[in-house]
Amino acid sequence: MIEDWRGVADELEIRGVLARVAQYSDTGDLADYAALFTEDARWSMAGWPEKTGRAAIREAGAARRAEGQTGPGSATRHLVGTVAVALDGDRAIADSYWQFWVETASAAPRLFSMGAYRDTLHRTDHGWKIADRLITPG
Repeated sequence: MIEDWRGVADELEIRGVLARVAQYSDTGDLADYAALFTEDARWSMAGWPEKTGRAAIREAGAARRAEGQTGPGSATRHLVGTVAVALDGDRAIADSYWQFWVETASAAPRLFSMGAYRDTLHRTDHGWKIADRLITPG
């Protein structure tokens, strides 16, 4: 019975990590955003250069903010839903759908893109962290 509760707690924490990555991408501090990834994490999306390591993922977020693509003042929102989590000890796979909205401060926000995440997460001494994020548009 205790294992059942641990699985529920793990899944809730993982769902929180996915939510915080989206929220911090839009409005949060990039240090908090990057802290949700392992030190050697991989971030991969078709059409974009792959990022390896927490520092590179943070730098890519800073570059997107400098270009006004995301971050505070950009009027963008990442929405994550339809999340399915498969736990395997200290490792988990989370599959979810995402939507990226722009012009959210207007009366008619616009869906810019959407797709799927496949996140591999590892339990660390500091909680669950994303070790690999594969982003598939469409």
